[in-house]
Amino acid sequence: MIVTTAPKPSERASAQAQRLALELSAKHMLRSNLTVRKLARMSSDGRLIIVTENEVRYYEGQSDSPLYFHPSMAFVRVKRLRKGETDPLIELSRCQEGDFVVDCTAGFAADSLVFSYAAGESGRVVAIESEAVLCAIVREGLAAYRTTLDDVDAAMRRITMIRENHLDYLKSLPDRSVDIVYFDPMFRQPIHESNSMEPLRMIANMNELSEQSVAEAKRVARKTVLMKEHQASAEFGRLGFERRHVNTSKIAYGVIQIDQ
Repeated sequence: MIVTTAPKPSERASAQAQRLALELSAKHMLRSNLTVRKLARMSSDGRLIIVTENEVRYYEGQSDSPLYFHPSMAFVRVKRLRKGETDPLIELSRCQEGDFVVDCTAGFAADSLVFSYAAGESGRVVAIESEAVLCAIVREGLAAYRTTLDDVDAAMRRITMIRENHLDYLKSLPDRSVDIVYFDPMFRQPIHESNSMEPLRMIANMNELSEQSVAEAKRVARKTVLMKEHQASAEFGRLGFERRHVNTSKIAYGVIQIDQ
């Protein structure tokens, strides 16, 4: 993999590219006048990261469509929370101000952002992502992306991204040390209408959620263990979740209430 910058980068972007290359054990290259396709051909595995002044872009193969961080529908959902409306994620998890939430399968950290806004300044959200490139792209995005709302930007900055296998992280936590543990694994039955998920599939962890991970989540959670999946998925039954369908949606949440 090659890490480079946009043409004529600032000192900040150049330093960021060098830092990411070191972190990801990639080759750092000066951009010069090389095109994206030329750089991709020069990469030993066809993978390329370009640091621009506004974002970190990831390319794979000869694709001209990069993967980069953006809050997408999470921004819309948080704006609804700001107006006093509800969100199924927050309602079913019973997340409230001051909660400590562990998002075990961060991905683009969309649900982490919704949790972070709901948990507020006194809360804490840790987002676990096992895949190095995805973790780096999202972490850098959370630190730099700007919306039109300062409190939403603040919620992004409060999220702590950690690159680790979520089972290992859960094992390291004491009993009843977290309010909410959340899982959003890549669906066993994809929703192909969800275009925003397709680029993620090329670098996401595709493993199924294990029974051991759920057992550890139940051990460390004080309030709720939550899982999102396709509404027709058999994973809810396999892993012991109570299925809660979301109206007008193909997704559903599985709920395990700890403090019953």
